[in-house]
Amino acid sequence: MGKRDDLIAKYADDLRDKCGMTPDMDLLTKVTIGCGPAIYNADASTVAASQSEELETIKKNFLIKKLGLADGPELMEALKKVLEIYGSSNRNKYRAVIYYMLTRHFGKEAVYG
Repeated sequence: MGKRDDLIAKYADDLRDKCGMTPDMDLLTKVTIGCGPAIYNADASTVAASQSEELETIKKNFLIKKLGLADGPELMEALKKVLEIYGSSNRNKYRAVIYYMLTRHFGKEAVYG
């Protein structure tokens, strides 16, 4: 297994253990690949959930640009809900896991089809 496969396995464990969901491995793999080289950078691979600028960036670059959603208060509500599911006690909130949960939340799996 390569480094990316190891990371995908780690993200799957987080989804099972910390978020209480069974991951769709095909979708998780596609979302992880979609994150690009950021997954290999310790800082970029995680989300600073307490920084409002970071949440705005996710809203703009992922929810609106990547998933094609219209801007509105429901985007930030969904992001906060996903972060709540992940758990505030988890210091490392992986970007790929959050993107995966947002993709499922909005039913936008087809974007990765």
